Amino acid sequence: MDSLALKSPAESAPKRSFRQQMHLAREDAIVSAVNRLLAEKGFEAMTVDEVAAEVGIAKASLYKHFPSKEDLAAAAMVRVMQRAQSFLDGLDTRRPPLELLRDVARWTMEVQLAGEMPSLPSENSSLRAALATNKPYVDGLMDVSERLGTWITAAQADGSLNPGLPPIAVLYTLYARACDPVLGFLKGSGQYDNAQIIDMVLSTCFDGLKKR
Repeated sequence: MDSLALKSPAESAPKRSFRQQMHLAREDAIVSAVNRLLAEKGFEAMTVDEVAAEVGIAKASLYKHFPSKEDLAAAAMVRVMQRAQSFLDGLDTRRPPLELLRDVARWTMEVQLAGEMPSLPSENSSLRAALATNKPYVDGLMDVSERLGTWITAAQADGSLNPGLPPIAVLYTLYARACDPVLGFLKGSGQYDNAQIIDMVLSTCFDGLKKR
């Protein structure tokens, strides 16, 4: 048997040089810093100088990795989308669709409360234009939307979600949980822990405000 066939993918893949590893490690640190700043301040308020300072590198060095503020933010948004895809991959899709949708909403709120969810850009932001042409982001968004859409229509078909609502309205409502200001307001009150906050917002999202 060919000896190459016995090698694992990790063994057969070309090894990165120390310089390449350092380059990737620095990019990872940059994207992590951008993610935190986007979650804390939003795209418009974040500056490239702040990113460079947080990572501890010169702004000129930062631009060697990402040539613009939009590229920086887009990389952070791509990472979050990849995290979402990984989370969906780990779900047991044999469970009822409504349970899956609740799990997704819970996860997005956990990420936001941990300060790891970038704030969505405003409608007229240059970041929106950059994301619209960013293939990894668009492909990830389409994948996540298709999977959630399948569960939404299945939940409407079995009666666990209101069938009178357009599926896209339900989808956008779920996406809105990733940037729901109610989470911050409740956390800022100091009256509730994260688990209590998430349970309350999940209830208002899926059960509404009517007395049950």
